Amino acid sequence: MKLEGKVAIVTGSARSIGRASAIQFAKEGAKVTVADIRADLAAETLRLIESAGGEAQFVLTDVSKEADVKNMVDQTVAKWGHVDILFNNAGLAIVKLVEDMSEAEWDHVLGVNLKSVFFGVKYVVPHMRQQGGGVILNMGSISGLVGQMRTASYVASKGAVVLITKALALDYGHANIRVNCLCPGITDTVAFREHIAASSDPDAHLRERQERVPLGRFLTPEEVAKAALYLVSDDSTGVTGIAHLVDCGMLAAAEYSSTWL
Repeated sequence: MKLEGKVAIVTGSARSIGRASAIQFAKEGAKVTVADIRADLAAETLRLIESAGGEAQFVLTDVSKEADVKNMVDQTVAKWGHVDILFNNAGLAIVKLVEDMSEAEWDHVLGVNLKSVFFGVKYVVPHMRQQGGGVILNMGSISGLVGQMRTASYVASKGAVVLITKALALDYGHANIRVNCLCPGITDTVAFREHIAASSDPDAHLRERQERVPLGRFLTPEEVAKAALYLVSDDSTGVTGIAHLVDCGMLAAAEYSSTWL
């Protein structure tokens, strides 16, 4: 197994990509801290891991709060003695024009998507340095590489995640700590379906989004989790400081629609 003997923290792992990643890491032998603000949904992630013979614990965590993130790391080390992998996966988007956003909304998006990376790294790095190394994976997005309408706060946060990843890779490479960023395209998550459902014509909106994907479909959380597994495992020992794109071909073209074929 690729993560035998490893201890991993996955934030935002109560559902979707985070849940799929926590399950994937556990299947590959890791002991997993399931960190999320939703205890009710996280219980199902724990059940799925344990029913498959894996080992996990839940730590209630608001990743935008420093004390919560410190506790998340402390609880992990207290239970298993070390931490080898941190997947800063938790994130959110608010679909609004900047002129319609409140300062609190802007700060909330940046807190969950970006400040959480600062807190996570601050508290895992001392443990990783002491034990001789580790892996940090930050959740980016295609929207950290190109623009996206009506989500300026999200795009700003994900662009920052891409660049802080590169800076952290330089700062901690000498300590044998690899830092990478995963940038998924459109993924069929609960949040994505909720966003589509809120549009004036959900079926048309879904078709239009899918027509812009060269592979003709959306990613599944499990596909993104497999990419995460690659980046946190020894399969990628020579990889650090990258933004790893997994997008079914969306960013391969400036213009594309399946209706033109």
